[in-house]
Amino acid sequence: MNYLSTRGDATPRKFCDILLEGLAPDGGLYLPEHYPRIDAARLAALRRIHREQGYAALAFEILSLYIDDIPAADLRAICERTYTAEVFGTPEIVPLTQLQEGFYLEALSNGPTLAFKDMAMQLLGQLFEYELGRRGTQLNILGATSGDTGSAAEYAMRGKRGVRVFMLSPHGRMSTFQQAQMFSLQDENIHNIAIEGVFDDCQDIVKAVSNDLAFKRRYQIGTVNSINWARLLAQVVYYFAGYFQATTADDERVSFTVPSGNFGNVCAGHVARMMGLPIAQLVVATNENDVLDEFFRTGVYRVRGSADTHETSSPSMDISKASNFERFVFDLLGRDAAACRALFDDALRTQGRFDLSGDARFAQAAARYGFVSGTSTHADRLATIRDVHARHGVTIDTHTADGVKVAREHLQPGVPMIVLETALPIKFAATIEEALGHPPERPVKFDGIEALPRRVRVLPADAARVKALIAEECD
Repeated sequence: MNYLSTRGDATPRKFCDILLEGLAPDGGLYLPEHYPRIDAARLAALRRIHREQGYAALAFEILSLYIDDIPAADLRAICERTYTAEVFGTPEIVPLTQLQEGFYLEALSNGPTLAFKDMAMQLLGQLFEYELGRRGTQLNILGATSGDTGSAAEYAMRGKRGVRVFMLSPHGRMSTFQQAQMFSLQDENIHNIAIEGVFDDCQDIVKAVSNDLAFKRRYQIGTVNSINWARLLAQVVYYFAGYFQATTADDERVSFTVPSGNFGNVCAGHVARMMGLPIAQLVVATNENDVLDEFFRTGVYRVRGSADTHETSSPSMDISKASNFERFVFDLLGRDAAACRALFDDALRTQGRFDLSGDARFAQAAARYGFVSGTSTHADRLATIRDVHARHGVTIDTHTADGVKVAREHLQPGVPMIVLETALPIKFAATIEEALGHPPERPVKFDGIEALPRRVRVLPADAARVKALIAEECD
């Protein structure tokens, strides 16, 4: 399997090359040359493997379709080290909770940092250490987080040989718990940088640094954001695991609702659907920052500036520039790299928007790709948290509440709906307490985390300042 760029660079690259590289040299995102197709017989075999051998074995089977430059025995061992009950708290790894007939939550937040990002980041930590050891080199990871990616990356990479992490976050815009998880880490290879701006500013800096090819090569810059294909690939696995748990026959269809700001989580569902997983709908749930909902309703993708990016009670989705969206649009345009480049490198840069409403391919998008969408507000969030707690005795976090609210608007008779749970409620305790009148349960290991000493640098939204800090730490 070789990989190509959404903007036209067709230089053949293998998985381990793009694992360490992140963005393509032309600024595009990597995708496989094709999506391996899984027929009914293969789907039945994967169901048996999942049932009899578990999540790690399923992960190996899915990853093997895309990774042919790591020996099978090594890749299997990496999956087995990653997806364990000790790390994720349960043998099922991603168990389903049924709220009502045909309506499920898929628990993705049982990992070390209590967020779905652990599902991929724990694998990335193992892959990075393996490949860097094989090459005898080092990697400086530059990432941006709106709340959960940062802590998941740092907990996965802390103490890993040959890896430094430089994580950008929007200064003052994450929850108190999220900040404490990241900034309390004292490991020498972890560097937290709070940027005076919003998440999109952080993301822009990561892309700007990655696009400086001379700097990138000199300092061996890699990424852990979902612009890294390896992370998105790891997320494909839990769509299959959710499907197998919600169905008994391989011709049944299910729908997934995904709280989404950066489009990485739901893009993994798109990949699973393109592979042949019987997904009826992929429901994109947004908060007040409804850029993605606007696109799927109207065909207009309109990026907002920092001043127009709302600060909400589901802060990990306070994003107005969805970096993974380019992968879906590339597929939507029939993998026309020139057309994709014209939209993302030209129209967005010069006009801040593009309009596909008159394109026949957009008109076919819902039927061909299954995407629908909806949005949720703070009031919706509170009402949904209260309702799920009162009716089902389950406390959900604010982002999952956005998902449940929008999922209920897209139910189809006879089609199970799976909402991807994104984080444990403790990460957003203030809003949970506002909704329920009492704080959520806190895992014992995180008692007192907010009072721990913090290690963080505050910088302006300036790529040059970030590059200078990286150089200072690495030289």
